[in-house]
Amino acid sequence: MSAICTLHILPPASSIIPSLSHLRPQKNTPLHNHYKCNLLQPFNQSNPPLIPAMYRFKNLTRFSSPIKHKFTPPTLFSLQHLHQFATAGDAVAPPTSGLEPTKKTDKPRVVVLGSGWAGCRLMKGIDTSLYDVVCVSPRNHMVFTPLLASTCVGTLEFRSVAEPIARIQPAISREPGSYFFLANCKGLDVENHEVHCQAITEGAQSMEPWDFKISYDKLVIASGAEASTFGIKGVKEHAIFLREVHHAQEIRRKLLLNLMLSDVPGVSDEEKRRLLHCVVVGGGPTGVEFSGELSDFIMRDVHQRYSHVKDYIHVTLIEANDILSSFDDRLRVYATKQLTKSGVRLVRGTVKDVQPKKIVLSDGTDVPYGLLVWSTGVGPSTFVQKTDLPKAPGGRIGIDEWLRVPSVPDVFAIGDCCGYLESTGKSTLPALAQVAEREGKYLAQLLNKIGKAGGGHANGVGDIELGGPFVYKHLGSMATVGSYKALVDLRQSKEAKGLSIAGFASWFIWRSAYLTRVPDISVVTSGMVALEHIEVEELGTNKTIVFEGPNFAIFVSSFWDLFTHRCRLFVIVKYRILNHIWSEFRLFVSGKEIQLPCCQT
Repeated sequence: MSAICTLHILPPASSIIPSLSHLRPQKNTPLHNHYKCNLLQPFNQSNPPLIPAMYRFKNLTRFSSPIKHKFTPPTLFSLQHLHQFATAGDAVAPPTSGLEPTKKTDKPRVVVLGSGWAGCRLMKGIDTSLYDVVCVSPRNHMVFTPLLASTCVGTLEFRSVAEPIARIQPAISREPGSYFFLANCKGLDVENHEVHCQAITEGAQSMEPWDFKISYDKLVIASGAEASTFGIKGVKEHAIFLREVHHAQEIRRKLLLNLMLSDVPGVSDEEKRRLLHCVVVGGGPTGVEFSGELSDFIMRDVHQRYSHVKDYIHVTLIEANDILSSFDDRLRVYATKQLTKSGVRLVRGTVKDVQPKKIVLSDGTDVPYGLLVWSTGVGPSTFVQKTDLPKAPGGRIGIDEWLRVPSVPDVFAIGDCCGYLESTGKSTLPALAQVAEREGKYLAQLLNKIGKAGGGHANGVGDIELGGPFVYKHLGSMATVGSYKALVDLRQSKEAKGLSIAGFASWFIWRSAYLTRVPDISVVTSGMVALEHIEVEELGTNKTIVFEGPNFAIFVSSFWDLFTHRCRLFVIVKYRILNHIWSEFRLFVSGKEIQLPCCQT
């Protein structure tokens, strides 16, 4: 009855939108910041945030200053909807709405599909005084994928490799015409310059997904790629990929759970060996780095904290060909020896079938496992495959030298989702973070140039001079193999000459390179990564200092305790590293390491 009485005192449906103005929090207050479109706390469709029921009125009112681009208000708001809102019961999806086309007096709108390396680098470099930026992605953060393997075993924390989009491009949270939408792109209408999207409501059991449209002046497709399963049965159901933060969380959870279960009385020796058998499929950089991190975790932590089962745990790396096939031959030999020395068993074979407790190889061999990680490369996503855009070899979206999609005006593609068309005479670039980042940087500069020339609106490029095409220069390849050892291959290609280094010096270069590249996106994240590596040296992966929240909530007695603790860590680790560098240098000079340089003739 209370809900029905509430309905009687509410204003008529025709005046419901103006009546919501009193719900708008004051600007720059905690409530105002909480209801901004892009939340700082990283989440994705597998780990969504708890958004209050008021958030559904996002389509009706913007909790900030008056804006130029508003959502199209629903034409009908029934009493049934009001009843469900007033009683906080089962919510219903709002009617279809979206962003209407911009006017000539408005800033042109750039819509970015994806929040990976390419999309985030583009958003960071784009001039928000020229464009409104709208990002559509199933996650509200960027993942530093090269460091993701370190989070699986606690070397780094998850928040250290996830950077909120609101921090990368603050205009998305502050500017009235810029937004972030937690949604998937379902289709494109290139004739009408529209993107068809569907909201993600996983985790909000009371809401059903709804569709909406976004009009664009410039569209940038940076949706990335999907893990390749090669059609093998059971991979998606039983294996864990290593591409997102929630993948690393699941790996860590399952690894620690198996360690604890294997120590419970009543578990047979055979079952212990299965539970503690970690199988990695794929001998590329991701698979090798994860195997190295896992072997370090076993030697550094498992042998100390789980001494009862330390003899049962082992790691197997399965690869159909040679591991790290794109690296120098001598580096691959070094990696093989180092992994074997660390206790990783290398198996050459092809997976035929994946079952809940074992995988079957093509020769009929059964390999039982407790944890299965799949890292066999990437391929075109389902969204890319369904689009009617021109395709490059391999099924990616075809682009020209200026990263444009030919025959489709105002549409660009960057990152792993695209490749050069055969007509360009260029080979498809590898699916690497450095490729995606530089494509995003180039396209941001190109769009800024177009916007300054007055061609930012739809079909407004005309005869504007675009400048030079995109040129990619490979900076080299790096991979860590554990035990403070890494590989650095600075050749332009597999057949070219160049410098190749292995050992501790390479590990130092590998770590320094990522610490210097991360600040291009975030200085805060770079500092957190460096700090956590120092903590691991002294405290191990079981950290006693906890960081929580979008920025920092430090659970220590005082700031002075934190400061003195970090100073102590710095002094201790400083001398350890210097001593290690001196030892490695002596080995290097005496010829016990791979000689420098390693150049192919």
